[in-house]
Amino acid sequence: MGMGMNSQTIHPKEVVLRRLNMTLNQPFTTSFGTETGKDFCLVEVIDENGNSGWGESVAMTGPFYNEETTETNQLMLENYLIPAILGKTFHHPDEANELFAPIRRNRMAKSTLETAIWDLYAKNNQISLKQALGGDEQKQIEVGVSIGIHDSVEELLKVIEGKISNGLRKIKLKIKPGKDVEVIREVRKVYPDIPLMADANSAYTLEDIGVLKQLEEFNLMMIEQPLQSDDILEHSLLQKQLKTPICLDESICSFKDAKEAIELGSCKIINIKIGRVGGLSEAKKIHDLCKEHGIPVWCGGMLEAGVGRAHNIALTSLSQFTIPGDTGPSRHYWKEDIISPEVTVENGIVLAVSGPGIGYAINRDVLDRYTVDKKVFSA
Repeated sequence: MGMGMNSQTIHPKEVVLRRLNMTLNQPFTTSFGTETGKDFCLVEVIDENGNSGWGESVAMTGPFYNEETTETNQLMLENYLIPAILGKTFHHPDEANELFAPIRRNRMAKSTLETAIWDLYAKNNQISLKQALGGDEQKQIEVGVSIGIHDSVEELLKVIEGKISNGLRKIKLKIKPGKDVEVIREVRKVYPDIPLMADANSAYTLEDIGVLKQLEEFNLMMIEQPLQSDDILEHSLLQKQLKTPICLDESICSFKDAKEAIELGSCKIINIKIGRVGGLSEAKKIHDLCKEHGIPVWCGGMLEAGVGRAHNIALTSLSQFTIPGDTGPSRHYWKEDIISPEVTVENGIVLAVSGPGIGYAINRDVLDRYTVDKKVFSA
């Protein structure tokens, strides 16, 4: 881990669980529906040195991306996960993963707390989270943007034009049946060369193979998660018939899933989301496996506020993240973010911050303004 044997142990003595409600600058539409705001859990884990580690839940309000919701995350954190860590000693954050193993799934809830323990570990050892993960402090973090489904192609083209002028390195378009081939054809007429990918969020079946084959002519970087959210087998049948790389997102919830997908040839690219796989330890294991097999990875976004965004940036410092991620600037999403400085991007590159842990400070005024519920748990 790049840490000597004398690294500081972590003793969580207090956990503050907050529920926040923030409004998005623009509504965001996918094949699941439209999000207008973010109702989420944020944890602060405090140890006896007075250091704080921060973690953010990426669950959505309804159980449509996966089975978790903000409500179920709060319940799991209060009743099972926070009590499990209080008064425990951690020599390394990987131990949180093992501690949570008896609790089935609920990966986004686990990740909320596990990422906070990683942040606290790095702060106690006075290193950045990037270093703690074994990432490259100097690596330039390239980002693209994810654009939701629009009513008209004209509207969509206007949005793309705005994003490209910001120098973003990849445009990801959400698609669904009826809003796919023609939309991408129109975009390609105007932008024949931009790095473009399509994200289907499980909106298709193998019966739609004709439509998915029509996308081949547009030279897409990838088609993300075309089939069912828990499928690995049918994606392998589809990938054999497509030249365009398939990227898996919802299907990959663990190291085991990634291993099966690679062995079956179900995808050529994997999107790693920290919350979806249960935290940074599992994300790092998946990254290392993909590196071993020459599978490029990138970091997907879940409309995170600043803390979640900071964790994504740290993870992306690992070497196999060779495709630009979704972690755009705070301002794209929020009028004001809960971190200081906010995440900023110039020419498609995230401007680096330095400092222990996630590297960003928490703006307590903004945090308090958006907090709708707060509970304190002590060892």
